[in-house]
Amino acid sequence: MLFNSIDFAIFLPIVFLLYWFVANKNLKLQNLLIIISSYIFYGWWDWRFLALILFSTLIDYSVGVRLSSEENTSKRKILLWTSIFVNLGFLGFFKYYNFFLDNFVSAFSFFGAEINGNSLNIILPVGISFYTFQTLSYTIDVYKKKLKPTKDFIAFSAFVSFFPQLVAGPIERATHLLPQFHKKRTFNYEKAVDGLRQILWGLFKKIVIADNCAQYANEIFNNSADYSGSTLVLGALFFSFQIYGDFSGYSDIAIGTSRLFGFNLKQNFAFPFFSRDIAEFWRRWHISLSTWFRDYLYIPLGGSRGGTWNNVRNIFITFVVCGFWHGANWTFIAFGALHAFYFLPLLLTKSNRNNLNVVAQGRNLPTIKELFSILLTFGLFVFSMMIFRAKSIGHAFQYIQDMFLGLFSKAGYIETISFFIFEVGFTIPILLTVFILIEWFGREYQYAIEYLGVTWNRTLRNVLYYAIILAIFLVGGEEQQFFYFQF
Repeated sequence: MLFNSIDFAIFLPIVFLLYWFVANKNLKLQNLLIIISSYIFYGWWDWRFLALILFSTLIDYSVGVRLSSEENTSKRKILLWTSIFVNLGFLGFFKYYNFFLDNFVSAFSFFGAEINGNSLNIILPVGISFYTFQTLSYTIDVYKKKLKPTKDFIAFSAFVSFFPQLVAGPIERATHLLPQFHKKRTFNYEKAVDGLRQILWGLFKKIVIADNCAQYANEIFNNSADYSGSTLVLGALFFSFQIYGDFSGYSDIAIGTSRLFGFNLKQNFAFPFFSRDIAEFWRRWHISLSTWFRDYLYIPLGGSRGGTWNNVRNIFITFVVCGFWHGANWTFIAFGALHAFYFLPLLLTKSNRNNLNVVAQGRNLPTIKELFSILLTFGLFVFSMMIFRAKSIGHAFQYIQDMFLGLFSKAGYIETISFFIFEVGFTIPILLTVFILIEWFGREYQYAIEYLGVTWNRTLRNVLYYAIILAIFLVGGEEQQFFYFQF
């Protein structure tokens, strides 16, 4: 079920009314309703994969209960690795089986040995990368005794399957979200209104920004050989705004929806396009994933301990694995490796933690130095998106080569201008400009319109919200599936 669908527009009010007017006096009943609603939400796509969620839930719940009473170190490790093997085993099979098989066959063919390998027609379960990491965080934290295991199976099941963030995050830690299922929740009008406001902004980012940009990004990337260098740059720019609007928009809707039910999810995007270096960018982009890899991969590998070269090794491993998490394609591995190279100068000069505050905090405009740093960081990200969006490594290299070879062509610029005038028009650039301005002036908050208009009188405030709603209905792009569903 998609957030931007009629189905969800009917589903959400029904669940909301049942939650607050039927099950409001019984915590277990509320949690049970969340489970049922979440399974309906997920099963709407393909009910067969509900068994995977249920099995993962049973495994990690059982492991957690056993860990609570097991003190033997060896047995505790066996329990931990059982959870890791089962969860990553499912993830590896559904997401990476064909990738490894095809590359295994290709490697033998390269050395002149022909072997047969039959690929499987595997359907990737939506959200498996997200809920797998979420349940793993529970088991690992219980093993490390950072969290007491729950014996409430209903609460744990609700935590695993919580529908707002089930299929595309944020990837919540058990230490943060699970305790909220054990506490009585009462309706809070202000929190609910704030949730609706964030949902509205998320829908704007998805439908108006991402879906419109996707139309032109798809056209350029799918026919890249037909376009000039400057138009290829334009395609990467469109895709950058598409993926940001799409994914951060989903996160906003998920966080806002959770707030309607009395839950608080952590911020997943903190205005990453205003970052002054790549280290800051990764502290602001897909925060739940980057911090997951930091805590469960980078630090266990040794983190920054053990000298510079060990740190460099750990950074590269973390970024490459993070890239590979996105999908079974060498383009994602290359994307991760490229960002590790981006990070390397900051690491070697020990300046990776220079920009911890919000850019131009308390000011309306950045300094020239800040503006240059923002544009440079954004440019590096856009370049990496050429690799991320490409169909294959070969396509990525060809795309980048064609871009550089044709970048300074006069005829190319004429083509790009024509593409803008006759294909894109002026509506999208105006919308993107307004979007960037709103994001800039809201960058110190959890989401861009959190306080925008709150101090205005009711009429002006309503004009703002109605303008956003009208934009969603009148200038929204052709419906596109959420991009991160494929991960």
